[in-house]
Amino acid sequence: MSMSRRGFISALGVTTLSLSAAACSSSDDDGGSGSDGGGRIRFGYIEDYNGAGLLAIADEQGLWKKHGLTASIKPFVNGPIQIQALGTGNLDYGYIGPGALWLPATGKAKVVAIDTLTFADRVIARPGITSITGLKGKKVGVPEGTSGEMVLNLALKKAGMSMSDIQKVAMDATTIVSAFVSGQIDGAGIWYPTIDTIKEKVPGLVEVGSTKEIGGNFPTAFVAGTEVKQATNEKVVKVLAEANDWRAAHPEESIAAAAKLLKVSEAKVRSDASHVKTMTTADLVAKTKDGTIAGWLDGMSDFFVGTGQLKKAPAADSYYTADLFTEAAG
Repeated sequence: MSMSRRGFISALGVTTLSLSAAACSSSDDDGGSGSDGGGRIRFGYIEDYNGAGLLAIADEQGLWKKHGLTASIKPFVNGPIQIQALGTGNLDYGYIGPGALWLPATGKAKVVAIDTLTFADRVIARPGITSITGLKGKKVGVPEGTSGEMVLNLALKKAGMSMSDIQKVAMDATTIVSAFVSGQIDGAGIWYPTIDTIKEKVPGLVEVGSTKEIGGNFPTAFVAGTEVKQATNEKVVKVLAEANDWRAAHPEESIAAAAKLLKVSEAKVRSDASHVKTMTTADLVAKTKDGTIAGWLDGMSDFFVGTGQLKKAPAADSYYTADLFTEAAG
């Protein structure tokens, strides 16, 4: 794993850089959640192909019922808000992008499964700004604690700059759209498909930073609250593992299912999916067993140490329930 970590850092040029289930507490031993102990779970997601795809498939294919669960799903604007909801008992499970992985690494949640590798994050700038250095001294919007902040940090680092070289303006993704379109900010650390929405209004925007260009592995994950019952986690992982394999076998149908849930066109979801690398469940199990996924998580933790979001990099197995995943999904 240390070589994986070094390789990740080297690829990024940085020196320091889920399927999730969290059940409500219950006195029952059947792994159920909710006040009735009947397997009811509340699942958060982000409104994109990564966050919504497996939940849409699980619903359409009847996988929740197959494994004795009833899922209520709710969209959130980012990962950190879901982690907060897990902590307050207002949510049982959630989905997060790579920029929010520092939160489970601090012990606020458990990663119960990796979803995809994503390359959707960008630093965008208004027309006329042609490079990241062109944002020096200018207002750049960023949802703090997310992959938008992550890609901004990486792009600045690559250019020999830091956050102190720009005017960082903290705002959520929806506000970034309106602020960028109206010219209140000059740039943003943000992701697809939100960038497609901005492009409709500002077609000449410039991508001056990209995780795809920088290189490295950026995992998305499903997370569970720390008090989740293992029996319920196992059921949820089974659902998501089966949904994941259905997605791998039916890519076009998966796009259609996500589009239906998100209430957007299949063309938009297909564009979003082009920034994603999916893996079969067998591949995810193998990558868990051989330490590849731990290496990805180690690399992310080292990055977060560099940004100050983590004081030190914890061992991946302190927050990724690898054994649970391989046993339930294998």
